[in-house]
Amino acid sequence: MRVLIIGGSGFLGAELVRRATAAGWETAATYCSRPGDLAGVAWYQLDLRVPGHVDEVLAGVAPSAVINATSGGSDWAVTADGSVYVAMAAMRRGCRLVHVSSDAVFSGSRIRYDESCLPDPVTPYGAAKAAAETAVRLLAPAAAVARTSLIIGHGGSVHERMVHALATGTGDGVLFTDDFRCPVHVDDLACALWELAVSDQAGMFHLAGADALSRHELGLLIAQRDGLDAARLSVGCRAEARIPGALDVRLDSRATQRRVRTRLRGAREFLRVR
Repeated sequence: MRVLIIGGSGFLGAELVRRATAAGWETAATYCSRPGDLAGVAWYQLDLRVPGHVDEVLAGVAPSAVINATSGGSDWAVTADGSVYVAMAAMRRGCRLVHVSSDAVFSGSRIRYDESCLPDPVTPYGAAKAAAETAVRLLAPAAAVARTSLIIGHGGSVHERMVHALATGTGDGVLFTDDFRCPVHVDDLACALWELAVSDQAGMFHLAGADALSRHELGLLIAQRDGLDAARLSVGCRAEARIPGALDVRLDSRATQRRVRTRLRGAREFLRVR
């Protein structure tokens, strides 16, 4: 069996690559500017903005399954159009497709969102992600689309690096007390995505942690786990900062949890000091 992980050099992608190789799959992965450093992986540079390039990579790899874990931010050509190119190429070749989406597709107007909720994005990134997941579901009805939230790991995630920078005085920023999400551990997320990749389950899935936390609460837990001075973490209100985007988005993963074996732990559990 052969798997292609789009965005394999990213934070989530790297964990997916590790799991694929550990499972004994022939593993190929793509990168934008720099390949990953895991041995036994075939690395392909890929520009998702070029539809022919996507076809070339899939033709070269001939994968059984494709996991699209790339993140192009608010770049529509990468996040939206690129995901469409991946879905079209995967369907032409009869590949199993798992597409990773985001809680950014929601405005926060209803706070709690289950898998049946329709996107109502309020940022360019959210709009691109919403367009991508909608196109994937139409082009590839047999695909699995998985929305997730803030991804936390063993120190390498964006939020963890920010907390360390604030606590050590090497960076600037604010941790908001009114900006809520449901953080998920990268190990749990990658395991659940891999579970979907080797199954035939289709439709929408929510892969987020069980706990809803503000970014400041999350920062405190990270600081406690890592032995940092939490008093140095700057605190603020996102509403007062007038930064665009949803304030409170809580993915309800209960229906998905009944369909996957992987237990999606809450941040209070996976960041608990042992």
